[in-house]
Amino acid sequence: MVQTKNTTSSAVIKYTTCPLCSSKNIQLTLATTDYSISKDGFEIYACGACDFHFTQNAPSPTSIAPYYQSDVYISHSDTKEGLVNRLYHTARELMLKKKSKLIQKLTTGKRLLDIGSGTGYFLNHMKQHGFKVIGVEIDGDARAATLKNFNIKVNPPPTFLEGQLTEKVDVITLWHVLEHLHDMDGYMQSMHRQLADDGVVLIAVPNHKSYDAQHYGKYWAAYDVPRHLWHFSPKTVAKLADKNGFKVVDQKRLPLDPFYNSLLSEKYQSSKLSLIFGGLIGLISLLVSYVNPSRSTSPIYILKKK
Repeated sequence: MVQTKNTTSSAVIKYTTCPLCSSKNIQLTLATTDYSISKDGFEIYACGACDFHFTQNAPSPTSIAPYYQSDVYISHSDTKEGLVNRLYHTARELMLKKKSKLIQKLTTGKRLLDIGSGTGYFLNHMKQHGFKVIGVEIDGDARAATLKNFNIKVNPPPTFLEGQLTEKVDVITLWHVLEHLHDMDGYMQSMHRQLADDGVVLIAVPNHKSYDAQHYGKYWAAYDVPRHLWHFSPKTVAKLADKNGFKVVDQKRLPLDPFYNSLLSEKYQSSKLSLIFGGLIGLISLLVSYVNPSRSTSPIYILKKK
């Protein structure tokens, strides 16, 4: 979301106030690079009032597409070339089962909306487990792949944001999606409208307060600028939820994410022993998260309506 006091060009968005709390007390906290695709430099700003972090001068919705156009951006690609990509696809199969079990513990309802559904693997998995699934995905190629591979028709974002999906759902999921959405408040408000009163929302986002984030600094893979517009912590997720009529009722962890992020971060550092050091830092980060859940690499936040 762009606050009315902020200035926007056709190419980039420059914030003069915090996108979360509207405070003017914002300043540069980290300079980093898009290591995976463009190699362009970007700045991350922090709010002195609420501690929300965001990518400053990020591409606007009409100019960000080139930053996604690469086979290395594997959440929207089926490439298995390279060690990290092969590990990602193996981990995806394991995590589909974990996500399904978690959802079935949280609700007996069978109507599911997945925002940022990518190439449809999660939708198809839940469909096979008896759920009536609805997908929302901005990428036309990903929507086409979902239809071709799984016979599931996925909606473009305007269909959701403009209220054209009229059926209430029991669960809404965003797996590493919220940090990509320019209009985060608009999505949160549309989710509130779409969700049944006793429904649940599951949001997984990277946590810049995690051990691996602190260890790798500007090389931390989950900063993923400029595709990641927002950089969350448990505190700021709770504030965003409260602002839009939700409350965070529980928090889980994605246990494989610290390893994936650490391996990729080692690659960005040009480490010669990335597999060894990435595995070690990933393990330390996972263990730290069990002692202090607020430092989990990628928490799953479970929200309900207030």
